[in-house]
Amino acid sequence: MISKVSRMSIYVGQDSADKVACTPYTRYDFPRDHVGFGRKSHHPQWPNCAKIAISFVINYEEGSERSVTNGDKQSENRLWEQSDKPPQIGERVLNPESDYDYGSRVGVWRLLGMFEKFEFPVTVYAIGQAFEKNPEVAEAFSKNGHEIASHGYRWVTYQGMTPELEKEYIVRQLESLKRTTGQYPVGWYYGALSPYSKALIHEVYEEKDIPLLYESDTYSDDIPFWVDVPAEKDSPDPKGMLMIPYSYDCNDVKFHAASGFSTGKDFTDYLKAAFDVLYEEGCEGKPKMMTVGLHCRITGKPGRAASIKEFLQYISSKPDIWVTTRRSIAEHYRQKFPYSRGHLV
Repeated sequence: MISKVSRMSIYVGQDSADKVACTPYTRYDFPRDHVGFGRKSHHPQWPNCAKIAISFVINYEEGSERSVTNGDKQSENRLWEQSDKPPQIGERVLNPESDYDYGSRVGVWRLLGMFEKFEFPVTVYAIGQAFEKNPEVAEAFSKNGHEIASHGYRWVTYQGMTPELEKEYIVRQLESLKRTTGQYPVGWYYGALSPYSKALIHEVYEEKDIPLLYESDTYSDDIPFWVDVPAEKDSPDPKGMLMIPYSYDCNDVKFHAASGFSTGKDFTDYLKAAFDVLYEEGCEGKPKMMTVGLHCRITGKPGRAASIKEFLQYISSKPDIWVTTRRSIAEHYRQKFPYSRGHLV
């Protein structure tokens, strides 16, 4: 087993690097771990001796973005084709609305069809309100081996929200996905989470007696790992929380970032380079996982979809790869490496 070492502190002075004060943990605070698995890494023992596990994630958010029609004070200005334009306060802005609608009307079907043609399952990070507005999409992701994970009820920032209100949103999300998909999600990813989010997710799942197989709000590793849940500190039978890292670098959000991708070829080249490094490490006895994050209104556009098709063709030619859902990765880890308090695996 690999143990965890961490501490929590706040710098409180300007004149000395020694002025550091430790802060007390609460039931919401998951400590940071600066060490991880270390230089030796950890062998995940992927099925069939795979050299790499690959998780494709489609974020489905369209229809849940900020809009006065959704009761928000402003229009959406994140992750659309002109993200440099400021939001408008108290008014609808039709351009970003219709750009988002492209994702739910066209982009989602282009991406889903592409993956199904290659017979690769995907995990969808589903916003509850978005699924409510497009039941056909919810039904499609319920088939063909795909996984529906939670992405929150609204695609908004939860930072600054009270724990009480955020907990209401978590409960609403669970009940929403149960209605639209017939089941509760076993995995969760916020993205725009608050300091309370992970603890609240654990709390709600425990109260409702629903299995939470994994949480993905971390970018700190290339393989899954366990963390202790602060609320279980004195529990005689803790369950822990399995973290399956997500990725911001192998992610189409960088098409809308100043330092990101300009063309589909940029994205393809980056994905291939990332795959090659991780695949080589797997061949050397240190297998990893790779996550590729996609959005229907971004990579669902024709010129960018071509970059994903090329990458799918590229990895299809490689032996010993495991393209799978995050749920399957979680089930594998839980069977091979059950939780033990104070240990990563």
